[in-house]
Parts: sequence; C-alpha cells; structure tokens
Amino acid sequence: MPDIDDLDKPADQWCRHCIAGRGCSIYVDRPKLCRDFLCHWMLDNGLGDEWDPLKSHMMVYGQGQQITILADPDRPDLWRREPYMSQLKNWAASTAPTGGYVIVFWRDEVVKI
Repeated sequence: MPDIDDLDKPADQWCRHCIAGRGCSIYVDRPKLCRDFLCHWMLDNGLGDEWDPLKSHMMVYGQGQQITILADPDRPDLWRREPYMSQLKNWAASTAPTGGYVIVFWRDEVVKI
C-alpha cells in the first residue's frame, strides 16, 4: 500500500479511515487524490479477476512511463507466479521501446522487470 501524504498514511499500513470489511469511512468526503486514483485493474478491461487487488495482493498503477506494482509485504512471491509474471514481462516488453518500464516494490526490495 502506498504512502499518502495528504492523509498522513505511511506505506504498508492501512489508512486510518479504512474500516475492515466495509471500506472508506470518509468516502463521500475523501480527498481529491483518492477520488482521482484508479488502479490498473479498474482501467484495463482485459485484466481478469485474478488481478483484483483483493486476489492478487498487488496494487498496479501507471505513473508516466512507469508501471508500478506494490506487492503485499505478506505475500513475498505471489507477484513472481503465473499468471502475474507473464503479464509483467509483457508490459515491460511493450513499454520498453518508448522508454517505459515495470517496477515492483515489495517491502524494501525494488525489482525492475
């Protein structure tokens, strides 16, 4: 999970406004940053249910030329398994010609695909 300065939320911690099993307690009044954010799974209709962050234990999003994967710190190897690794490699290959890349953050580890 990313750090969110606007909410004083450190990385790898739940937002203080998140209620387990229910969602955001300030959803109606959430900050613009939260309103504008859509993970790749929400934007790409070609991604199957296995990419749902609740199943994949990853958050995938674009940042300019970079595709960023934030992997669940409690699931160290899940992102390296199929069907995920093949898709990560495909994204890396398709973005490389224009200077793009795929990067995975897991705990203190950073891996460029």
